[in-house]
Amino acid sequence: MMSTKEQHLRKPEWLKIKLNTNEHYTGLKKMMRENQLHTVCEEARCPNIHECWAVRRTATFMILGDVCTRACRFCAVKTGLPTELDWQEPKRVAESVRLMNLKHVVVTAVARDDLKDGGAAVFAETVRAIRRKNPLTTIEVLPSDMGGVYENLKTLMDARPDILNHNIETVRRLTPRVRARATYERSLEFLRRAKEMQPDIPTKSSLMVGLGETKEEILEAMDDLRAVGVNILTIGQYLQPTKKHLKVEKYYHPHEFMELKEIALAKGFSHCESGPLVRSSYHADEQVQSAKANE
Repeated sequence: MMSTKEQHLRKPEWLKIKLNTNEHYTGLKKMMRENQLHTVCEEARCPNIHECWAVRRTATFMILGDVCTRACRFCAVKTGLPTELDWQEPKRVAESVRLMNLKHVVVTAVARDDLKDGGAAVFAETVRAIRRKNPLTTIEVLPSDMGGVYENLKTLMDARPDILNHNIETVRRLTPRVRARATYERSLEFLRRAKEMQPDIPTKSSLMVGLGETKEEILEAMDDLRAVGVNILTIGQYLQPTKKHLKVEKYYHPHEFMELKEIALAKGFSHCESGPLVRSSYHADEQVQSAKANE
């Protein structure tokens, strides 16, 4: 009988990460702690944190606390009962963006199903606060489905972010096993409504692969996203954050990611970032510029 360790796939060579903890990395980490801010880079154990923090000096801010009301089986963010809202958080995020001199910022959040508006008011105020202090910075928001309440989405879209990003995460068949309290159709409708509310704001979504999906299912998901007007797609390898999370069923080769990118572009996405270590916010600034150039 195979041991538990042997049953897990061996991580391939191309997924090895070079760590970089220079002064930019340590300085950014210190600033986050001093301002009582959270990043999805840390909370979700992103494999690109050293590149983004140490080399590119970019980060994805995670607002509304660091405790999520959902327990998705792929995600390392802790689950539980969140604390009360911090209405000073938007100002602290805006000031940190100014200090970092960011040209592009991504703002995401834990799911707050405990709140009637899903956290939309704080999300929108964070966009406005960043805009006031950093008028030249482009702003990307990455919310949950906010319970499928479209008034909440309207609150966020009325703040006029530069990009609305909502991740479908996986293919239709695997969604019930992978995501908690979220549905495939609701995410598609969320993206459709966002485009309907503000047609000039690009929309974006992301797929993880390696959870047992077929190539045909990936292509179906691409078609579904294009059908609701999604402009930008990111595709990355699922990596198991802890033993409690879903196992990796397959490690895709870089050549397979390149093929998926070519297919996505042929299907009409204005930009596709596809690779083993690609995450939704990876090289987000470049994605924006490329998408605009190809529209």
